[in-house]
Amino acid sequence: QVQLVESGGGLVQPGGSLRLSCAASGSDFSNYNMGWYRQAPGKQRQLVIRVTSGGNRDLSDSVKGRFTISRDNAKNTVYLQMNSLKPEDTAVYYCNAHSRGGYDYGMDYWGKGTLVTVSS
Repeated sequence: QVQLVESGGGLVQPGGSLRLSCAASGSDFSNYNMGWYRQAPGKQRQLVIRVTSGGNRDLSDSVKGRFTISRDNAKNTVYLQMNSLKPEDTAVYYCNAHSRGGYDYGMDYWGKGTLVTVSS
């Protein structure tokens, strides 16, 4: 089992920056691909950006050049740096861990989410 706790959400003006953190516990962090998803009101949850256990990255076209993801395996933490924020980035952001090995191979775990609001 993996427990994920997000932090760092809040209100930010358009053009501003915000950094989200996701602390993981309960299992070997290095066995998991880590990602951030978001869900805007009335819309489905969708992938924002993710990083594999090997360091490869995959991200939505809508955030290219603005968002970056990093992971610190020593701290069991993944970060989402969001720059040049737009009102359309407003959503609840969820941390995801996808198991790449071990007893829970293929399982997905989710945090409870943190709200990001981009507004003037």
